[in-house]
Amino acid sequence: MRSNLPRKILKTLLQQRVWFIASFQALVIFCSLLLAWLLRFDFTLPDRRLLFSAALFLIVIRLATLRLYNLHHGWWDYTGISDAVNVIKAVILGSTIFLCAKEFWPRFASFPRSVLVLEPLLTIGLLAGVRLLSRVIADTVREDLTSSTRVLIIGAGFAAQQIIREIGRPGSGCAVLGCTDDDPSKHGISIHGIRVLGSVGELPKLVSEYRIDEVLIAVPSATGMQMRRFIEICNRSSVKFRTVPAWKDIISGQVTVSQIREVSLEDLLGRQPAQIDLESVRQRIAGRTVAVTGAAGTIGSELCSQILEYGPARLVCLDQNETGLFFLQMDLSRYKNGAQLAICVADLADSERMRRLLNEHKPEVIFHAAAYKHVPLMEQNVSEAVRNNVFVLLDLLILAEESKCQSFVLVSSDKAVNPSSVMGATKRICELILSSRPATGMRCVSVRFGNVLGSSGSVIPVFKRQLRDNQPLTITDPNVKRFFMTTREAVALVLQAFAIGNHGDILVLDMGNPMLIVDLARNLIRLSGKSEDAVTLKFTGLREGEKFEEALFYNTEQVVPTTCEKIKRARGALRKWCDLQRLLNELRLATTLDGAAPIRTKLKEIVPEYLCDPKTPESSVNDSAIPYPTSTPSPRDLSSR
Repeated sequence: MRSNLPRKILKTLLQQRVWFIASFQALVIFCSLLLAWLLRFDFTLPDRRLLFSAALFLIVIRLATLRLYNLHHGWWDYTGISDAVNVIKAVILGSTIFLCAKEFWPRFASFPRSVLVLEPLLTIGLLAGVRLLSRVIADTVREDLTSSTRVLIIGAGFAAQQIIREIGRPGSGCAVLGCTDDDPSKHGISIHGIRVLGSVGELPKLVSEYRIDEVLIAVPSATGMQMRRFIEICNRSSVKFRTVPAWKDIISGQVTVSQIREVSLEDLLGRQPAQIDLESVRQRIAGRTVAVTGAAGTIGSELCSQILEYGPARLVCLDQNETGLFFLQMDLSRYKNGAQLAICVADLADSERMRRLLNEHKPEVIFHAAAYKHVPLMEQNVSEAVRNNVFVLLDLLILAEESKCQSFVLVSSDKAVNPSSVMGATKRICELILSSRPATGMRCVSVRFGNVLGSSGSVIPVFKRQLRDNQPLTITDPNVKRFFMTTREAVALVLQAFAIGNHGDILVLDMGNPMLIVDLARNLIRLSGKSEDAVTLKFTGLREGEKFEEALFYNTEQVVPTTCEKIKRARGALRKWCDLQRLLNELRLATTLDGAAPIRTKLKEIVPEYLCDPKTPESSVNDSAIPYPTSTPSPRDLSSR
């Protein structure tokens, strides 16, 4: 019964809001005048007729000026300094009008001047006071009317202050009960009335003690390692958690501190995302015509977005995916940065169509991101994989040279290192083509990197869909590891390779240590707010063409530093271009024969490291591969280059 009474009172008052507020403020004004009169005449009431006639006139004036300053509505939502200032303005204006009436209206000529001073002061105090009191009462009623989420904040810095200020307000549905911080000097202090209760390590105890529903990680500058620690502690506490955006997003204006988001999987890279200075890219792109193949894909679309930041004269977006290009055009049109956009639906295998497009637009730079990338699917479509990945590249290089292109950048893959799949073998052949092809005025560079977080068809979107549909998460093997990077990192590498690469270079990004896919799956389960016990992990076994762990370099390649600390140059023995051309012609002929066996045999001849027999033990693949080096090896003889 007690909990229903405030609800009924508040509901009744809100239904009669206008009349109630007008009547109440009139009563406050009258009380102020009456109190001023009593103070002036030693708590007696002489000349009551003058008092009541003046009260009626003063109430009308004050209500009118209060309405003028928008103070006629309810005050229990948010009362602040601006309301107090408006109350002062309204009272001063009303007193000025009353003073003028006193001078020109004989009826009020005898009105005491001391009351003219006391009454406005008392009116300001009471009007502001009742607003403050009403807010306190309304806040208390709201706490009874809503079941607030009990929140604990990790961090006690600027971001935490902003969060407390935003979500700590009434009506937010949240009740901030405390903060934690690893800085001992902050323990015990209060931030906008919220105490710092202890260190982050004490979170499990605090969650239990205060019955916390959700934890907000308010440390935008946290490193990957720190974020993993926070998440691990939250998981031990069996509590839902979210985080504020990173500082770079706040500074860029993309988001504000108060925009809480679910913890991004990018926070769990286990390393800081590579920061690459791309100012050198601007000099090579500004004012030029740039083309991107596979523009509708994950890498291609991000390439287009970042290239526009550097002010090209024209950006040519090429892809066969009409729907993808439609949405890409919508996105890019908002951020053209003065560049002309050419959105071209085209099959790269159509040489005549590509010749016309390249001759029309005359791109000075081409980023080739178009390729078939799904390993198991390409094992079942060997001929098409070779045609699209290898021979489209060969034809495109010829056409690019004819159109006087100056730079050509190929997007490769770590699967090109000791490939166990057709897709990986085709990527390695593409690298060999660019590194062995004689320099003819067009600079050709390859870029090799690992899996891109969240790219279309990759493991993360698959896991998310399975979680959404309450299905088991399918993982090939608990020991499978992969290198991961963000889309922005991958594109930054491609752009940096374009800026610093020499003809024939293969550039590789430092992606840290490979991650277990099973760890990625478990983290994603926790981030979705579910417990690991509630989701089944289903191990299906390695698929055709897959291997347990990728590598970034062959053991026969020399790893050479570049001007960018996070990027290394892989140098191996060059293939003679005439020999490679002969083998490629034989490979083209093999694609016209029945079955995949002749093609696989020829792939093996071009790439001796290619493991074309899926039944061969994995160990024979990895023996000749090395991960990203922690230090640069001593120089080797590069006479073959």
